[in-house]
Amino acid sequence: MPMDALPITQGELLCLGSSLAFSGLFYYLHRRKAKVASKIQEAPKLQVGDDLTGILSATGTGCLSYVAIEGIVQPTEVALSSPYHQDLWGVIDRQVLKEHRLIWNSLARSWTDSERVVLEQVHTAPFVLASPGGKAAGPVVVESPLHAIELPLETVYERFQQTSHGFKDLLGHYLSGEKPKGFLETEEMLLVGSSLTGIGELALHPDGSLHLQPPADGSGYFLCLGDWQALLDELQSASSFWKWATLLCGLVAATVLLRALCRAYRRHRLKQEEENERRAFEDLRSHEEPVSETGEEPPTSVCVICLAEPRQCVLLPCGHVCCCFRCFQALPRRTCPICRSPIDRVVPLYQA
Repeated sequence: MPMDALPITQGELLCLGSSLAFSGLFYYLHRRKAKVASKIQEAPKLQVGDDLTGILSATGTGCLSYVAIEGIVQPTEVALSSPYHQDLWGVIDRQVLKEHRLIWNSLARSWTDSERVVLEQVHTAPFVLASPGGKAAGPVVVESPLHAIELPLETVYERFQQTSHGFKDLLGHYLSGEKPKGFLETEEMLLVGSSLTGIGELALHPDGSLHLQPPADGSGYFLCLGDWQALLDELQSASSFWKWATLLCGLVAATVLLRALCRAYRRHRLKQEEENERRAFEDLRSHEEPVSETGEEPPTSVCVICLAEPRQCVLLPCGHVCCCFRCFQALPRRTCPICRSPIDRVVPLYQA
């Protein structure tokens, strides 16, 4: 079927397909965030000071598949020292060097900022979650912290070193469309003594040690500064955002589809009206008196277009009677051949 026979244009078809695709993607993200938020909300909320060993022993398997546990970060070995602040100690240290450039956008006729990571180094030291109240309780060893969805790091150092340019450099930058701005050096750390909430699988090992590790069922493994409620609020906010984005894309798709259906309905009504007109004129021709033996019609009653058939149409609203039905159907535009006014409808001419 050719495209012009479809009740939807190519632009509308592209808009409909894109809206449905984005709606499906946004709905997937919404359900994913909502599922993680629901699981965190239902997970047991524990602290290192609680009787974790007794709780895990009571399960029979020595494991809780998904819990939220809060404690204080303490290293089990030598902590990491910041190269920029000798008095800062942490268990995760990430140093990033980024190059910032200005790229000429010929479409927007302006310079846009761009960045790329030149160097990234991440160092970790084994650490545990200790009791926040100083109680004599067994610490919880945090396994595979780099596998967490987002590292709980604080920026402790940031320095931007601007690049100096000479005249030749500036000329070359304008010719190439790239202008270096400088280098940004940052350091982020998970500091010793920070309050940390870990969400994952809590297991009791045979040696009696407690371990927080990524869940075996593939659920989200989170390490976040502060309490679990802040993370839950963030996930619920993201889920709500993707939900409204899904509804918006679905509304766009429904609007395009409704517009195409309305156009198809109008086309169907127009075809029905044309069919009713055709039948009415066929009935008129079947009841017409036969033409005279000479085959000639009075000049006043001959179609002004073909000059052969009798006039059969009353064109409304102008009221002119000037053509036969075949010539009316062949009109390139629905305008009166006499006065050029638009034709709203046509009725048969009945001559007594």
